[in-house]
Amino acid sequence: MDLNGKKILVIGDSITEGVGVSDPKYLYWKRLEADGCHVFGYGISGTTIARQMHLRINPYVDDNYFITRLPQMEPDADVIVILGGSNDYGHGDAALGTMEDRTDDTFYGALHHLFTACQKKYPHAAIIAMTPPHRLWENRVYNELNVRNMTTLEGYAKIIQEVVDFYQIPCLDLYHVCPIDPEDEDQRKRYMPDGVHPNDSGQELIYHLLRNLLKEL
Repeated sequence: MDLNGKKILVIGDSITEGVGVSDPKYLYWKRLEADGCHVFGYGISGTTIARQMHLRINPYVDDNYFITRLPQMEPDADVIVILGGSNDYGHGDAALGTMEDRTDDTFYGALHHLFTACQKKYPHAAIIAMTPPHRLWENRVYNELNVRNMTTLEGYAKIIQEVVDFYQIPCLDLYHVCPIDPEDEDQRKRYMPDGVHPNDSGQELIYHLLRNLLKEL
């Protein structure tokens, strides 16, 4: 894909909103503007792909799970990028569900609903999903709200990959290809100081991976 002039919409959580960066210009998606892209970010910190069921954090977070943003997004686009799942693992309380689900109340179902809704609103756009990158304590049994986790962060990444394969949607598997290991003290200091949010350098790594994928489309 020739990136010059392409209109790209990005849906995400705090990594997309910019927690951890010194300036919005260093966000992975904002960097695409240097390639001639017109990019619009729809990242909201703390939000999940699946609807929160019982553990309410605050209305702004709970009511803005990913698919709810589609009506407010730009009416046309060449590319839709979706990066999420870290909060579903970190504090989400929706069940994982099964591949047959089509409801926002499970992780599987919310993914199906999100991808099909994007395809319906943007029938001519390329849709790209990204799995969440590594984070500290990604294998813990209890999440940030002291509720037993449904699976590990890698488990969520595998579900995303399974659903995108079903729709033949390109997937940038950050969990397995992004070279940030926050368990390594040197890498954490360099790329992800708080263990969850990539800093300027970490965002640059994601930018290069996403840019390479886009150019291959």
